[in-house]
Formats: sequence, structure tokens, C-alpha cells
Amino acid sequence: MAHSEKQKRILQRLGYYDYQNGLIYRHLNQEGGWNHHLENCRNFIIKAAGLIKPEKVTVLGSGWLLDVPLKELSEICRSVDLIDIVHPPDAYSQVAKLGNVTLTELDITGGLAWETWEKTSGFPFRKKLKSTDDIIVPDVTLPGDPGMVISLNLLSQLDTLPLRRVKEKSDLPGEQYTRFRQRVQKKHLELLNCYPSVLITDTSEIFTDKKGNRSEIGSIAINLPYGEMREEWTWDFDLVRSDYYGMNSVLKVVAMIVRR
Repeated sequence: MAHSEKQKRILQRLGYYDYQNGLIYRHLNQEGGWNHHLENCRNFIIKAAGLIKPEKVTVLGSGWLLDVPLKELSEICRSVDLIDIVHPPDAYSQVAKLGNVTLTELDITGGLAWETWEKTSGFPFRKKLKSTDDIIVPDVTLPGDPGMVISLNLLSQLDTLPLRRVKEKSDLPGEQYTRFRQRVQKKHLELLNCYPSVLITDTSEIFTDKKGNRSEIGSIAINLPYGEMREEWTWDFDLVRSDYYGMNSVLKVVAMIVRR
């Protein structure tokens, strides 16, 4: 399942390819600072698979596969499907070595990228989007039986690029943007509730400036369930080479099993 040339152009204009490349560059710049977080993600997924014992696993937001225990899942399960709106070339080379792993290009928001582009393009000069409610947040359908679904460091990022586009094309009160984020995140949680699922997501970012002053900003706009087999940790997201910004940051992360 591949995007059309038109869809690829839209993804390029919305910044999806640059965003994905930016993640791997940021990981490399942290000089191993992400390793603890990535290991925690992989270990939690393996423990969840041991508890649920799925025949198939579907990973949403597989990206560069840094946080995916791909070899272990391919050995535990009959099949593994890696889903992302854009797959980096390195993912294809890793999957080529494993006969029961597939890559699927899919907008995990059900087509929000195309919907956002359509509702914010073609306006007359200086005309602005009047309400975020005009943008439909689509229902999400996964192909076939996805087995155990893993939402991996994805929930807080689903609305990032669509919301950036919306802000470029509107001048609305902040609560409208918050409501948009809530609708996107709620739809994703509803999807996870349809299957035995693993949810791993950051919930807030803690900033520390050079004087040691701390501030915290939430990265999730909805309330999360407590879940099963819940674990929490911090992700050293930006501890290295942060002098340019005058501060560094860590993310609070939660991992859980979500079931109906």
C-alpha cells in the first residue's frame, strides 16, 4: 500500500519527510542519550507480547525502528506489520532480512493529512480558516486483523504537522487548537481500545534552564486510562548540545496495555 504521487507531494509540503529525518538527526546528536528510553520501550513491548501472546503484531509509528524489538517480535509472532505514514529507507533494508515482516504506508489518523491540506489550501489571498471544527478528524480503520496493536511514541505527535498547517492558515483562540488536538488524540485512543494494545507515549516535557529553573508543559491533550502493566520513566530527550536554546529537556513517558 503506497501513497500516490499527489499524496507524496502533500506530505512533502506538510513537512512529514523533513520531520522524520529530523528525528534521526536528533537521536544521533544526543550521543546515546536516548538509549535508556529506547531500551525501556523494547523491553515493555516484549513483556506485553509475552502476556498477550499474539499471533500477529501491528506497530503504529514504526519510523526508524529504534524503539521496536523487531527481531524478537518476528520470532514470537507469525507476522509483524509496521505501519507509518512514511517509512525511511533504512526500515526497508532491515525488513528485507525478515520473511514475516511487512511495511505498510498509511496515515494512522485515517487521512487527516489529506483532510487538513484540503481544508487549508486554495483559499483566496489572506483568507483564513475560521474554525478547527471545519476539519474532519476521520475514523481510523486498520487493514485486516491487526492482532496486538502497538502505538509507539506516537500519540503526542499525531497532530503536530496538521496543527502547524492549521496555525499557518488561521488566527484562532488557543482553545480551538487544543480542541483539535483532543479530537485527534481521542480518535487514536478509540482505535487502540478496539484491540489488545500497547500504548507508549510521552505525557509532558520538563525544561531546565541554565539557572536550574524548571517548567513543565503537557504534551497530551486528553486523559489517558491507567491501563495494565503500567510503567513510567523519563526520556532524556534533549540533554546534549542544548546550549543554543539555553535549556535542556526531558520527557515523562508512560507505557501501558490498553484493552476493551
